[in-house]
Amino acid sequence: MAITVAELVAEPQLGLTLLAGVAGTGNRITWAHTSDLPRLWEWVTGGELMMTNGLSIPSDPAGQVALAEALVDAGASALAIGEKMHAPELMPEFLAACEQLPLPLINIPYPLPFIAIARSVAEASLLEESRRLRQTARVYDLLRTAGTSEDHWQGLLQGLAAELDAELFVVDRRCLHPWHPDGAPLPDFLQAEWDPLSGQVSLTGKNFQWHRPRGRHVLMMDIPTHANALLVVLPKSEPHPDAVVLLHAATVLGLELSRTVLALESQRRLGAEVLLQAVDGRVGVAELESRLLSFGVPAQHFVVVSIAADDGERLANVHVDLWRHGLSAVCLRRFNTFHVAVAADVADDILLHCAGPEVRIGISSPTSATGIQRALQESLWALGSARGNGLNVARYAEGPSWLGLTSFEEGTALVQRLLGPIFAYEQSQQGDLIVTLRTFLDAQRSWQKTAAALFAHRQTVIYRIRKISELTGLDMTETSTLAQLWFALQIHEAMHN
Repeated sequence: MAITVAELVAEPQLGLTLLAGVAGTGNRITWAHTSDLPRLWEWVTGGELMMTNGLSIPSDPAGQVALAEALVDAGASALAIGEKMHAPELMPEFLAACEQLPLPLINIPYPLPFIAIARSVAEASLLEESRRLRQTARVYDLLRTAGTSEDHWQGLLQGLAAELDAELFVVDRRCLHPWHPDGAPLPDFLQAEWDPLSGQVSLTGKNFQWHRPRGRHVLMMDIPTHANALLVVLPKSEPHPDAVVLLHAATVLGLELSRTVLALESQRRLGAEVLLQAVDGRVGVAELESRLLSFGVPAQHFVVVSIAADDGERLANVHVDLWRHGLSAVCLRRFNTFHVAVAADVADDILLHCAGPEVRIGISSPTSATGIQRALQESLWALGSARGNGLNVARYAEGPSWLGLTSFEEGTALVQRLLGPIFAYEQSQQGDLIVTLRTFLDAQRSWQKTAAALFAHRQTVIYRIRKISELTGLDMTETSTLAQLWFALQIHEAMHN
């Protein structure tokens, strides 16, 4: 076992003196660490003897008391201060706080080198190092044994919890929801203390830090390779789990999460192929129903959801977030739009939560496998409505109209009437009329700006605009004509994401 504070102070060759905190002399010291940084507690991983020449000690009573409280909250075993160096006067309030917390406060006699104390702690920890190595081996073996069970995640968490004698929770730091759909939620007292909306505790600090909400030590640490996965450790007994073993436990959990994410990516690709074949009409209804059911999507009652973001990379992990929140889905990503087939009873707030902020979402009417192509058109129409009306979520045939139209059939008819002749001409002549029209309108009808944007001659732009007028029979000098064409382009682009 690691050396205690009392055993270290009792070593005659060191000549250490206990100034306060006698009730904490049974604390075990896992390591001796020297630091003179201002926020001394930020370098505590649990069980350390923190040694300083005094530069870390505030001069005022309130600052000294806050330092003692922060060190105890972080899990430090004791604080040792070098004599006749740079420490300010230790205030009575500070000594009283160390006595009450308790935080053993040790005086290091001058000129005893700090390395002598560190060597004593290290030599006393040789047996502890052997125990740590055996425990680390058992932690990694849990990954192997959990891999043979049906419930990998729960088996691994339970095995690690038993090995560490602690309660373990893996959550998403952004919302504190369980990272895994089978994971347990945080206890109520931690939910209340760490509510992301309350601002009481920052969840974006150091990747390994002890806290003490409501008088109980709690460790928060990052899980490697998963940016928002947070491991929360609630020790059941003293001493706390070894910091090195905890880091290995987080690594094991990270490996299991990586294995899960790889499996989800494989499933996403299979689902994308199914959805692509369905919207292209390359799969029969019976086969589509069977495939949707194999992905957990009810083939007789689902919706198609279209999610758009300015940066398409933000949608790369939407399928993982949907799975984490217990939603079975088939996903297809096209450019900056993410299409999802999911059960019809999905809630708007869950979709927003999984997709993240600053996205637009369009949701179709409930449909079956026979209507999946129409459902995609409805979701794209709803997405255009969400964009046009400044909404985060829009459901088809609900809420405000878009561009004065209420259905995608009306929109399709408008596009066909205004832009149909241009599409027909481009198919036979391979022209660039649609691109020219869009650029011309974006450039505020400036011939020169349009030509520069298209790397074309000004006369070429004039010719193309005249050709559009000839094909559509519209007067391109009329503001009403340009407005209609702009509406039609908006609808066409929204319906062909």
